Amino acid sequence: MTSLIVPPAARIVLATHNAKKVPELRAILGEAGLDLPDGELVTSGEVGAPEPVEGGVTFAENALIKARAVCAATGLPAVADDSGLAVDVLGGAPGIFSARWAGKHGDDLANLELLLGQLGDVRAEHRQAGFVCAAALVTPEGREEVRLGEMRGVLATAPRGTNGFGYDPILVVDEDPRSADGADGARRTAAELSPEEKNAISHRGKAFRALAPVVVAALGSAAV
Repeated sequence: MTSLIVPPAARIVLATHNAKKVPELRAILGEAGLDLPDGELVTSGEVGAPEPVEGGVTFAENALIKARAVCAATGLPAVADDSGLAVDVLGGAPGIFSARWAGKHGDDLANLELLLGQLGDVRAEHRQAGFVCAAALVTPEGREEVRLGEMRGVLATAPRGTNGFGYDPILVVDEDPRSADGADGARRTAAELSPEEKNAISHRGKAFRALAPVVVAALGSAAV
């Protein structure tokens, strides 16, 4: 087994190999009263922690699987998330299979086209859906916490917008900050929002903001 190299200053590990997630979590924890300088918040990719098989059947289970694995490998508190698109008329699918709905993991265009084809005959009033995120904290002492966040909307019949990724171009968000009156035709897809607008209302941001006070309390008690 490959040994991990964990920086001495590290206090918490984010279970991801995507370093772009670090600034977002650091900012959210800062809003909750915990200032983590560089080196105190690291990713599992930085320390060489393995990526576990996500064998859960819910977002919460998969987030916990990732956080448990990283916590066990590093001996540090770990935070992880799992997310996807849940379509009401499909009983919550694609759900945990969102990233591989068309069969190949991460093929955004194929996933999107398959879903639109499956919903081709579904009328507008039945196209409600939402992005869902579960954010989990696991500590070496055995504490486990999960918080959920959701960004609701209605699925468009064709992609719009070039920002974001995955199913962003087809979810017309309910909380579009530009159209608070909810006028028909005024709301944008997640891919038409600026990164700042999306982060303010995103499922992931909501889940991590709900988890942040728990993380702050856990790190504070560990320092005593």
